[in-house]
Amino acid sequence: MMQRRTTLLTGCTALVLALGATACGGGPVSAGGGDKALDGQTVTVAGVWSGSEQKNFQKVLDAFTEKTGAKTQFVSTGDNVSTVVGSKIEGGNAPDVVMVPQVGVLQQFAKKGWLKPLSPAAQQTITADYAPVWKKYGSVDGTLYGLYFKAAHKSTVWYSPDAFTQAGVKPPKTYDELLKAGHTVSDSGLAAFAVAGQDGWTLTDWFENIYLSQAGPEKYDALATHELKWSDPSVVEALTTLGKLFKDKQLIAGGQKEALNTDFPGSVEKVFGPKAEAGMVYEGDFVAGVAHDQFGKAIGKDANFFPFPAVGGGTAPVVSGGDAAVVLKDAKNAKAGMKLLEYLATPEAAAVWAKAGGFLSPNKKLDLAQYGDDVTRATAKSLVGAGDSVRFDMSDQAPAAFGGTKGTGEWKLLQDFLRDPSDPKATAARLEAAAAKAYQD
Repeated sequence: MMQRRTTLLTGCTALVLALGATACGGGPVSAGGGDKALDGQTVTVAGVWSGSEQKNFQKVLDAFTEKTGAKTQFVSTGDNVSTVVGSKIEGGNAPDVVMVPQVGVLQQFAKKGWLKPLSPAAQQTITADYAPVWKKYGSVDGTLYGLYFKAAHKSTVWYSPDAFTQAGVKPPKTYDELLKAGHTVSDSGLAAFAVAGQDGWTLTDWFENIYLSQAGPEKYDALATHELKWSDPSVVEALTTLGKLFKDKQLIAGGQKEALNTDFPGSVEKVFGPKAEAGMVYEGDFVAGVAHDQFGKAIGKDANFFPFPAVGGGTAPVVSGGDAAVVLKDAKNAKAGMKLLEYLATPEAAAVWAKAGGFLSPNKKLDLAQYGDDVTRATAKSLVGAGDSVRFDMSDQAPAAFGGTKGTGEWKLLQDFLRDPSDPKATAARLEAAAAKAYQD
């Protein structure tokens, strides 16, 4: 499923943040001129998506085929995109385009010399139609390699309105109120949270929202680049805050053991599936796609969300992420791959997935009317309106060995912490040891 990614602002009524910069509308930009100039060519695309996300992205690829004549082939890499793509390159079977879910992986690919800089046409579109922050995260050493096609809003807590009504609770504004509301939901017969502990990336997202709110943006930026050590007291404090939730068996559906056996789609099912086991699930806006596509929930009615609440007197966090399209230098069909990127940069391409749901675009020219429901529309509006105030998902900025690989680094150590949250200081020390090694390598 959609990783974290991946990554943006707040929910529902609180979604009105600085929207003056929002620019909508604008006609579709042509890619390939609709003259079937790529007839007979095949573009291979690798990415982490599966399930409904892969299905919806295929609609975008089909629209590209309709426009240019090029066929497409999507290869799902699973979470270990860095390892899979690296082995394909070494085997002389490099895909043409990779949808990269982590800034750290994009930087790694660029430093290994695997990427082609974006074409002047793609660069021009990104400069005109995207906030500078997206250009920054797609660039390495001043060269633009990545186009952020799909963005994520990762500071949202999704809940069942029926469960909240039954428990008599309202969306909380602080982390302490969140835990209190969770206990009330639990007292009414459902566990408070479904936690997807089997997928380590979801646990990094929990940590990042708490850390950004509790420690503040300056320390967040320093920790993201490893200028601040993971053994810092601010990390221990954030882990302690997270541990309050992890160790409370009343709050987690099935307790820690079941959480560690629950993947991301499974966590959504526990809240919005046919047999509800929990009232809330924390993750990004892409929860909506699963709740709607797999369980038929009407977004805004049967499934809704509130902003991840402020922690310890801090401000409510704003964490984002996204999937960047890059073209591999060793690809057999890199030229056609670049044409696909030029197409993905247009509001026309974004509109295809926007209509299907479970998608946000950072493209300012995408008409918000293309989104299928008011909740997603409001989220997308805030995403664009947020401009450069976004903080990108921290683990996505780290080297893949630390922040983006299943069974190792931050993912595994936070799973270990979920299993036993009794010693935040020891966990922080282990995180620092793993980070130091990964950043050195």
